[in-house]
Amino acid sequence: VQLQASGGGLVQAGGSLRLSCAASGRTFSRNAMGWFRQAPGKEREFVAVISGSGGVTYYADSVKGRFTISRDNAKNTVFLQMNSLKSQDTAVYYCAANTAPWAGKRTDEYAFWGQGTQVTVSS
Repeated sequence: VQLQASGGGLVQAGGSLRLSCAASGRTFSRNAMGWFRQAPGKEREFVAVISGSGGVTYYADSVKGRFTISRDNAKNTVFLQMNSLKSQDTAVYYCAANTAPWAGKRTDEYAFWGQGTQVTVSS
């Protein structure tokens, strides 16, 4: 099982990026998938989660209203649209998958992890 995150890069404050996470090796169409991020010297923190059906989403307060998580189960892919980026959004972003239809904010709820993609927001 592999989760391949992509789409990171360098962007100015106020700009946008769209991250993708493509899963292979098994289908995750019934599983919750989430995004986390880790800034240098900080713990990995929750960003957003989407249910297996895609009908339910939940966001960290710090990104609510700016980020949107979505998924395309036909392509076994989850996305994170990030708008109005701030310097404090700079981090390595990781996608993760649970084995259940829903998951929360804890890292130990997720069984599968991608390798991470760097997002750098310049002020």
